[in-house]
Amino acid sequence: MSTETGRGTAAGTTATGGRKPATWRNWAGTVSVRAAREATPASREELVAAIRGAREDGLKVKAVGRGHSFTAAAATDGLLVRPDLLTGIRRIDRQAGTVTVEAGTPLKRLNVALAREGLSLTNMGDIMEQTVSGAVSTGTHGTGRDSSSIAAQIRALELVTADGRVLTCSKEQNADVFAAARTGLGALGVISAITFSVEPVFFLQAREEPMAFDRVTAEFDQLVTENEHFEFYWFPHTGNCNTKRNNRSVGPAAPPSAIGAFVEDELLSNGLFQVVNSLGRAVPAAIPAIAKLSSRALSARTYTDIPYKVFTSPRRVRFVEMEYAVPREALVETLRELRSMIERSSLRVSFPVEVRTAPADDITLSTASGRESAYIAVHLYKGTPFRRYFSAAEEIFTAHEGRPHWGKLHTRDAAYLAGAYPRFGEFTALRDRLDPDRLFGNPYLRRVLGD
Repeated sequence: MSTETGRGTAAGTTATGGRKPATWRNWAGTVSVRAAREATPASREELVAAIRGAREDGLKVKAVGRGHSFTAAAATDGLLVRPDLLTGIRRIDRQAGTVTVEAGTPLKRLNVALAREGLSLTNMGDIMEQTVSGAVSTGTHGTGRDSSSIAAQIRALELVTADGRVLTCSKEQNADVFAAARTGLGALGVISAITFSVEPVFFLQAREEPMAFDRVTAEFDQLVTENEHFEFYWFPHTGNCNTKRNNRSVGPAAPPSAIGAFVEDELLSNGLFQVVNSLGRAVPAAIPAIAKLSSRALSARTYTDIPYKVFTSPRRVRFVEMEYAVPREALVETLRELRSMIERSSLRVSFPVEVRTAPADDITLSTASGRESAYIAVHLYKGTPFRRYFSAAEEIFTAHEGRPHWGKLHTRDAAYLAGAYPRFGEFTALRDRLDPDRLFGNPYLRRVLGD
């Protein structure tokens, strides 16, 4: 893409040859914008210049990642900062157990590079196409009894603010900004670099196993307590779930066979799943029968590998998603209410419901801020009408003090969120100080944070 900072180029042209910004779309196709200007900085200095130039020209500024958020958190008609060239590892400090990485680095590239160095993040989500800054800014998380979201693994970050300053933030330096900017929604500035805590690479043994809904819900607390990482998928219109337990192992690596991995991860989880969802979208009445077959398609398996190869999975079937964090102790009741709602309604849901957990953390607007949390994610195949299902699910989630995932679809506003987050006022006060003119504002942030 073209690069433009607004300095040193003729009107209407960019620094790389005159192409105007193309329409930017997110992965799910729920957001599309055409910005007035784009910048693709290759350094912190170029990022600072682009932000200062936009401010002088009266343009709002938003940075995008790989577009895996379903909301318009990064949408702007002003300056769209693309991170494609702001990538790579700056330094590894083995004594401190940290890696400092440029903000636009994809998680996939970081994971592969760390593995080559014999290092690993402690926990991660189930996809790794996102940039590191995009993932942490929206609160991307995996599942864990003791280990938290990706943002909770940050030791320090570098933030370019509205006035063009570069703040280094950690628990020792600009601590108030550090507490908030680790999941900052892009409201406080543009992250230019992140320092993560890392550890020597280790092995995880994954145990995937079908399990009845009634058993999973009855034994949920035990399953979470006994496993370092536990998650499950429930298939609506059935009493069937697929569970996954990840625990540290002494090794050696014993990954799935090439044929087994292709059958489970590509043929069934992506190829066949694409077909059955397309059929379900065309013939909704067939979905319950399809769900019963789909829920029995995946078999039990156990394998061992390094973390990113166990935590992450390919996601090629496109969908829309809503996810809420509820207090962990409310998970079972909330999920049973969701099941009852679907069974009573005429809804036909072709995608499984995903459940994960996280310990409490100290990040101001993390969905796990100050409380142990369980996450319930509802999905529908791209192109399927979703509002009735998501609205009914959201009513249940909010009745249990749910907090919406910042990067996934929801309808909550600042009035609701101020009650859901004890430190909400702390975040908005910091935003008033760092960005009083709302250089980094947009309609989504106005809704969720207020004016």
